[in-house]
Amino acid sequence: MKLYLARSGLQVEDLDQLNIIHITGTKGKGSTCAFTERILRSYGLKTGFFSSPHLVQVRERIRINGQPISPELFTKYFWRLYHRLEETKDDSSCVSMPGYFRFLTLMAFHVFLQEKVDLAVMEVGIGGAYDCTNIVKKPVVCGVSSLGIDHTGLLGDTMEKIAWQKGGIFKCGIPAFTVLQPDGPLAVLRDRAQQISCPLYLCPPLEALEEGGPLLTLGLEGEHQQSNAALALQLARCWLQQKGYQDTGELKASRPSLLGQLPLAPVFQPTSHMQHGLRDTEWPGRTQLLRRGPLTWYLDGAHTTSSMQACVRWFRQALHSRERPGGGSEVRVLLFNSTGDRDSAALLKLLQPCQFDYTIFCPNLTEVSSTDNADQQNFTVTLDQVLLRCLAHQQHWSRLHEDQASPEAGGPAPLLLAPRPAHTHSTSSLVFSCISHALQWISQGRDPVFQPASPPRVLFAHPVAGSGAIVLQEAATIHVLVTGSLHLVGGVLKLLEPSLSQ
Repeated sequence: MKLYLARSGLQVEDLDQLNIIHITGTKGKGSTCAFTERILRSYGLKTGFFSSPHLVQVRERIRINGQPISPELFTKYFWRLYHRLEETKDDSSCVSMPGYFRFLTLMAFHVFLQEKVDLAVMEVGIGGAYDCTNIVKKPVVCGVSSLGIDHTGLLGDTMEKIAWQKGGIFKCGIPAFTVLQPDGPLAVLRDRAQQISCPLYLCPPLEALEEGGPLLTLGLEGEHQQSNAALALQLARCWLQQKGYQDTGELKASRPSLLGQLPLAPVFQPTSHMQHGLRDTEWPGRTQLLRRGPLTWYLDGAHTTSSMQACVRWFRQALHSRERPGGGSEVRVLLFNSTGDRDSAALLKLLQPCQFDYTIFCPNLTEVSSTDNADQQNFTVTLDQVLLRCLAHQQHWSRLHEDQASPEAGGPAPLLLAPRPAHTHSTSSLVFSCISHALQWISQGRDPVFQPASPPRVLFAHPVAGSGAIVLQEAATIHVLVTGSLHLVGGVLKLLEPSLSQ
């Protein structure tokens, strides 16, 4: 990465000008970045924000003042960097050009420096210690969101191994903050910080900051988002103090550290800028609701067991607080996919108590044809591979229902919703070849925005598809949860929110 940076015309020391906030974690690091960026923007600062993955367009990964850079700006910096690297590559080198993520990381550095941002919020890609964003040597502050099991092939198969990787972004003398973690990973983070001489603090929960105040009205969806917001407040406050700002919130009485492992971060009253920043944060694809006529779309890119547990709680709470239809039936649909080395059977088991009437599986392909979907293509897998994986998901789902129906099945799951009348189609599942076909079948032309051409007849060839279409056409309300993959959520948003493709 140092060589790529030098070939692009920058030195590692040049990155110090960006006043970087560096954030890692397994669950919620992107949301924490979004909260942090929006809080600091509310102070009138010009912000840069690098995140991954993108949902609809690759430009989303590089933002200025919260907005993806324009197609013109993306094109300008893309080709400038590409040509510099092409001209300086060494034919004797095994890797003469950087890969996709490294290239975009380099490009983000150039964009932020040339566009003269006041600060840059950088989200770690995978891990931390060996992530290409860790080329940054002098961030202003670092953060660690909730840890969990993910990317085990790269990071290790235990929480402690993963925590060691995440703690790799700590720097000597640079303050860092973490949310409360399980004892083992928290101890690893503490030891890593001590070895590096990094002052590490534990974030107090959001309720410790609000005490019944205005933050209660923020409408943060789910406990996990409140944890992300608490971390973002500490990161933003630390950055402001490091830069000499006075309006950083009045300190409250200090409290002892939790668990005795780490000193507790300051408990303070968030300023009005901070409150407005949290309130105005927009981060699509995470606990997002779209209400369209009889359909309500619930979008959450949960893809680890811990994030899926949070997703199920959010979905359950949203269903509990919904308005009941005056008459007619209510149908629940799950649209799911999972990629990589993730345990899809474990994720599906967590979703089972939500009592879906139909479960739909499809690959992360917006359309069968890849035309006009370049930013959402994955060239590392074939269509056959992703469809076979969808069939494997369907088999896992069927086995879960068979196990539940067996006499040996245990008692009700702790996340079970209120009992519902039995449906003859309660275990029905279908596999579609792309997201568009799945949405056409689910919506049955009843979404006022998503109005594609007449669906192909093959969508109704399967008996379950034919009978289910009638049920969906006659339902008073349809609740659709889309989860398992951020790339799946991105494909759904591309179709349901055409403005995101503009």
